[in-house]
Amino acid sequence: MSPTIVEHNGLDIMCLNKYCHSSSSSSSSSEQDKKIFSKLRLSLSGEYPRKNAEILSGQYGINVLLIGAALMLAIAHHGPSVKEEHLLSLVTCLVLLQLIWMMWYILVRDRQKNTRTDKDVHATTCWIRGGLTLLALLSLIMDAFRIGYYVGYQSCVSAVLGVYPVIHATHTIAQVHFLWFHIKDVIKSFETFERFGVIHAVFTNLLLWCNGVMSEAEHFLNNHKRRLSSLGYGNLTIVHTEPHCNCTTSTCSMFSSSLYFLYPFNIEYHIFVSAMLFVMWKNIGRTIDLSSNRKKLATRTKSLTFGPILGLLALASTIGILVVYITHVEQSLQTRQSAISMFYIYGIVMLVFMCSAGASGLLIYRADHVPLDTTKNPSRQLDTELLFGSSIGSWLMSWCSIVAALSTNSSPPYRWTNLIYSLLIVLEKCIQNLFIIESLYRQQDDGERDDPELPAAPEIFSVTSSLAPPYNGIINRGYKTPDRACVTIENEQEEIGQVYNCPRKPSEVPLALGDKVVQPPNIKRQILKNIAVFLLMCNISLWILPAFGCRPQYDNGLEQETFGFSIWTTVLNFAIPLNLFYRMHTVASLFEVFRRV
Repeated sequence: MSPTIVEHNGLDIMCLNKYCHSSSSSSSSSEQDKKIFSKLRLSLSGEYPRKNAEILSGQYGINVLLIGAALMLAIAHHGPSVKEEHLLSLVTCLVLLQLIWMMWYILVRDRQKNTRTDKDVHATTCWIRGGLTLLALLSLIMDAFRIGYYVGYQSCVSAVLGVYPVIHATHTIAQVHFLWFHIKDVIKSFETFERFGVIHAVFTNLLLWCNGVMSEAEHFLNNHKRRLSSLGYGNLTIVHTEPHCNCTTSTCSMFSSSLYFLYPFNIEYHIFVSAMLFVMWKNIGRTIDLSSNRKKLATRTKSLTFGPILGLLALASTIGILVVYITHVEQSLQTRQSAISMFYIYGIVMLVFMCSAGASGLLIYRADHVPLDTTKNPSRQLDTELLFGSSIGSWLMSWCSIVAALSTNSSPPYRWTNLIYSLLIVLEKCIQNLFIIESLYRQQDDGERDDPELPAAPEIFSVTSSLAPPYNGIINRGYKTPDRACVTIENEQEEIGQVYNCPRKPSEVPLALGDKVVQPPNIKRQILKNIAVFLLMCNISLWILPAFGCRPQYDNGLEQETFGFSIWTTVLNFAIPLNLFYRMHTVASLFEVFRRV
């Protein structure tokens, strides 16, 4: 019998005998090498185009952002060659390209209504999209103010200043529609083209975020220079951005001043949209794990008392601190120092409570031995990376303040409170990040889920192919002696509590059909929910203060004396936008923690 089977083309397919002849060893080894190389070639040809598309699209998006950043740096210099119109022209073109891509994508999806489209249920939630819709409405109001501002100065400003808000408003409406109906899609057709379209949308929103940050930072810097000039500091150049003509309406000043109160909402809108679109980009071509791709509904909310009460108290005190600080910081030196000291004392009290709450939540988790969820989840992974990445700005600002407070020669009344406040900022972010990540990565107890797709326990009288009792033949409910069959399966089904029309033992606890078992209240869960609510409202408070003008880092003078005016303002222009994003992103993460606990 021949040891090998040879096809007509002369290729050895397999060796039937365990011991092949030595004469065929070289040919079999060469055939094995050919198989290895063919498999390697197939794997490379299947994997590398996808990797190349990821790398190329990522490089395209980064270069789009860097082009805009180069124009922003040139505009910040206020030279005669590059002006704001050039940047707005570039941004308008990018926004139009994204609009064209979104319209194409929506039309293609409408044609594929009958085909099944994979969805990533973890990509976003209804409340996140609702919050983004509210931010989008405020951005539309800001676009309306921009249009009104252009109408008043249209005789002496570029037409781009009037075209841009119209295009931006259209882009905002279309993008909100896209977020509501398509952000969870897992794209598996036209993958290379779609990668470039999604990454273009990601970096277009990042560029719009950078533009808003730059405009807001320049506004605060000019206000800071005016404040220093009024206190007697000279040699500070204040840039006047008003057009060189008279406004034809009486509302130009109102539009101009109102824009800077709406910038924080527009900035948060674009950075959140870019994060959600980045998750969509990561999901392109991904194979969804059906076992983990199931939406876990929120647990019931009970006994929310001290969390909301303390949170509302923190929020009310924040509004009071903001009003007092803004009204007193531009007055005499003594009043200004008192306002800054008041801010740091308020911040120390707030941060001490936040650190205590986060540490208490971590201790509860340590006492409860629940395994972590290690399934692949791009949305959750991005949340973790953004928490750490956006913390860098606040940590840098805090360590600069610590160095300034320890090394400065002057000793204002808020020197040591500034030191304690900065140390607590570092500690609070470390503890809060751990608490959020621990909560998001914890597996939910199966017995506590309210997901109708995932029954927590098998239903009574349910019959499935995998769990059906081993009867031979047809099951007859009128069988006179069913106990014999029930005895054979009673031991097998006793542990998981399944019953197949068999009488229960008298010792078993009867369950009322149609009613759920009333479980005792979980004290640990109630405490964790209150902690999440309290931290959520505290982060809203700490976002409100710098977003609406309460920035003592500009006014205390300690860091400026140590690092110099230009270096310190550069640090603030980098750190404050990241800190604002951190607080708003933390609010979203803590709300998700509240729903999951």
